[in-house]
Amino acid sequence: MFEISSRYDLGEKKFSEAEIIDFAMQYDPLDFHLSVEAAKHSLFKALVSSGPHPFHHFYKNHWIPKFGKSVVAGIGLDNWRFLKPVHVNENVRCIVSVKRTMPHPEKATITVTWLFEFLNDKEELFQHLEMIVLHKK
Repeated sequence: MFEISSRYDLGEKKFSEAEIIDFAMQYDPLDFHLSVEAAKHSLFKALVSSGPHPFHHFYKNHWIPKFGKSVVAGIGLDNWRFLKPVHVNENVRCIVSVKRTMPHPEKATITVTWLFEFLNDKEELFQHLEMIVLHKK
C-alpha cells in the first residue's frame, strides 16, 4: 500500500458558490472568498475558494476513508503551494502519490510522505503539498 510512486486518484469536485462562502466563513473570512461583489474588485476578479478548501475536502472525504485506519500520527505539511485560484464550479481533481517512505521495523510503522496534487480539466496544477504521516505497517 505504501510503495513509492503509487498513485491514487481521489476523484473530482466542483465547489459551488455556497460551498466556497461556507468554508470561508469558518476558516478564511477574506472578502474575496465571502462576497461575489467584493471579489469582482480583487486580484481574482471573481469569487475564489480559500486555498485549503480543496485539500480539506479531498483529505476528509477521500483520503481518510482510504488510509485513515492505518494512521498513527500526522507529522507535518511541507511545500504547500497555491499556484492558481479555484473559481466557482471549476473542476478540481486530486491525485495523491507516495513520494517517500521510511520504515521503522522495530515499531511496525512507516513514515510516508504523501504528495497531493490538484489539477483542473486542462491538467494544470492548481496547488500541491506534501503531507508526512506515520502509519502502522
